[in-house]
Amino acid sequence: MSFFEELKRRNVVRVGVAYGIASWVLLQVADLVLENIDAPPWVIQALMLVVGLGFIAAVVIAWAYELTPEGIKKESEVDRSRSVVGETGRKLDRIIIGFLVLAVAYFVYERQTIKSESQVLETAQTAQQQGTPEVASEPSIAVLPFADLSPDKDQEYFSDGIAEELLNLLVRVDGLKVASRTSSFTYKGNLLSLSEIADELKVDHILEGSVRKAGNRVRITAQLIDAATDRHLWSDTYDRELTDIFGIQDDIANAIVDALRSELGVLQEMGTVSAEVVTDNLDAYELYLKARGLFLARAELPTAVSLFERAVELDPEFARAWQDLAAVYSVMESWGHIDRDYNQLALQAAQKALELDPGLSTPWAVMGQVATDSGDMLSGLINMSKAIDLDPENPTHYLWRGIDFSTLGFQEQSIADLEKCLELDPAYENCRRHLAYSHVLLGNYETGFEYFQEGAERGFSGANNWFIAPLVRMGKRDLATQLLWSDEEIGSLLPGKAILDAIEFPTRDHSRGLARLDAFVESTGYAPRWYSMLYAILGAYSRVEPDPGFPRWVWMDELSDFRHSEYFADYASELGLTAYWRANGFPPACRAVGDDGIECD
Repeated sequence: MSFFEELKRRNVVRVGVAYGIASWVLLQVADLVLENIDAPPWVIQALMLVVGLGFIAAVVIAWAYELTPEGIKKESEVDRSRSVVGETGRKLDRIIIGFLVLAVAYFVYERQTIKSESQVLETAQTAQQQGTPEVASEPSIAVLPFADLSPDKDQEYFSDGIAEELLNLLVRVDGLKVASRTSSFTYKGNLLSLSEIADELKVDHILEGSVRKAGNRVRITAQLIDAATDRHLWSDTYDRELTDIFGIQDDIANAIVDALRSELGVLQEMGTVSAEVVTDNLDAYELYLKARGLFLARAELPTAVSLFERAVELDPEFARAWQDLAAVYSVMESWGHIDRDYNQLALQAAQKALELDPGLSTPWAVMGQVATDSGDMLSGLINMSKAIDLDPENPTHYLWRGIDFSTLGFQEQSIADLEKCLELDPAYENCRRHLAYSHVLLGNYETGFEYFQEGAERGFSGANNWFIAPLVRMGKRDLATQLLWSDEEIGSLLPGKAILDAIEFPTRDHSRGLARLDAFVESTGYAPRWYSMLYAILGAYSRVEPDPGFPRWVWMDELSDFRHSEYFADYASELGLTAYWRANGFPPACRAVGDDGIECD
């Protein structure tokens, strides 16, 4: 008897066929079930492996063993004259037929289901095409910080600066939406995939790259990626002398526009993009990039000032360096630096920048800030609005004007500006924190603390002290206490309990707490006006002076007694609030009384 005939006699072939059909049906059903319960792919793969190993085991068992009336026995121990393999074979035939029926039924069901789904999809697509004209979406891009591949890894400021310069170039491309610097640079060193970053920034393209700078040579590699498909639309490497840095920027920006034009059929009307040669002095340009990185990060501000000053010393015609020098001067005092007359320096630098380039917008914003800090809210708002007219896409200008509106008591106008700031730059956390406070001042506590919480979850912790009084008012003194002491630089002398008691129990005697506050202020070395809010909370209204920070706190519900006091009119006049109100109208909480008086709720 041949080997194949022996396989048939022992029902090995029938067992194999029955097992194969049964396994196919099992795997089809399992695949359907696992797909509906969102099981990971390895589950079905593991099941297929088990079924495959089971097939080998089934064939081996069918060859070596026989099913008899007395049970399973080794084939070699069964008397051929009493063998029942024929009857077993007929049973297997019936089993095979049964499984074949199931397989055919499942096959027909699957084909009908696929056909129905295809018909539904085709009908929906046809209806969509007939009912809605196809509209090409506006292309969008985010420029991520470029990696520093320099030998000493000390050129991060330069690689960041190049990425920002490219971003500023692309912003000038009509029809191209560009994510803001603040939003894009949030992902510096982030482990998210490019598609995840693009999804969060709501853009469909990513520009990433690297910079390697050694001596006077620079190598810049850039690549444009379709975030949806992870496909490289364009990439190139530029290895040149540093003197050609603006030419490289031109080449990269135009290559991106060309790639978007050829791949997506957009930006067809866009001409050549050209980088502005902001300075011919490369040393001044490097100092500018380093200083700007520090300024934007609000890190080492005195160093940023020194670097900007050296840049304009090397090139007195460097308008953008004068502009940013004015900007960093204007924030120095609010960050606690009082060693120089920074407001006067900011004004001089801003005026110099405008002499060199009248089209710049930030100098107007800086002059607006200096004016408001000097008690001239009228001129301050005029200059700030001028900055917005010149550059309506700059979120910082809306932030600064929003703060001014809030200081004046116009919280709704403040909220509108701060919302515009976040619309332009969704990752601008300082803007989010000021928006939170404007809502709190307007009485929208729930909305305000939602914005506060969102910022806190993103790691922002600035201006926490503004929210202490509202938390106490809401009955959350425990959270207010944590917030009060969250600033590690406050020091243990701060009379925290006395401040919280004054907020919660304003009618009590707080003279002891006031004495402790005086001791604390003396220990800091700062003028008492820096702590005017705390003096107002403790009821020492005669000690309240216009402070160099953000005096928006005067509109807190908890300080209504201060606004009703005899001291508030002089305070409002010194800040320039009264002059602005009389020229442009009073905020909802205030009104004129007689020829010279004011009254606020």
